[in-house]
Amino acid sequence: MRAALQGKAPGLSAEKVLWNQGHEVVVGLDEVGKGAWAGPLTIGAVVVNQKKRITGVRDSKMLTEKEREVLFDRITNWATAWSVGHASNDECDELGMSEAQRLAARRALAELRLKPNRALLDGNWDFVGGGIAQTIVKGDTTSLSIASASVIAKVTRDRLLREASDEWPEYSFSSNKGYPCPRHREALSNLGATKFHRRSWSFMENASSGGEPRRFRSSPQIRLFN
Repeated sequence: MRAALQGKAPGLSAEKVLWNQGHEVVVGLDEVGKGAWAGPLTIGAVVVNQKKRITGVRDSKMLTEKEREVLFDRITNWATAWSVGHASNDECDELGMSEAQRLAARRALAELRLKPNRALLDGNWDFVGGGIAQTIVKGDTTSLSIASASVIAKVTRDRLLREASDEWPEYSFSSNKGYPCPRHREALSNLGATKFHRRSWSFMENASSGGEPRRFRSSPQIRLFN
């Protein structure tokens, strides 16, 4: 392991408190892609294995792409349950980002083999609802469940963006993963947006009219669930 990562491992303190309270199935969730201009918003969900240890897991932002890819297989083989949920770029446009995040979380939880008693979320906003969530600021660096979910979400979404880059190579999605960068801005300026872009966003003001048309959300955000 790189020296920069040593001594920074997330733990199970939050999970153990909930287990000791009788909540047997605790899931960690984390999102990626919220600030991107293209592609889905993705949420990973992981129920950690209480009987087996795993080493090397860190918040996905601390890891290289190669390290994340290696960890993805280790986490998915180790976890008691794991899943991923997406809200597409079209749904991000139609619903707004808050409701898109709720939708992606609902889909991730629906894909789990287990029904969680409690959910641990990175940050200070409950995007799960239902009275089962506990938010943890910087939870992706302190909770093993959330850190594992961050890796699952990041690797899954990055793979989708690399596939999109094969279809639209001018936008360099394989390297920028749909986020702003000079080449991405230049492609938008010269070619306009693709159907993979979130076309209700303000960057469309500077995009060429030769691409896909801009979207305007005509109705207030719809609350999908509490």
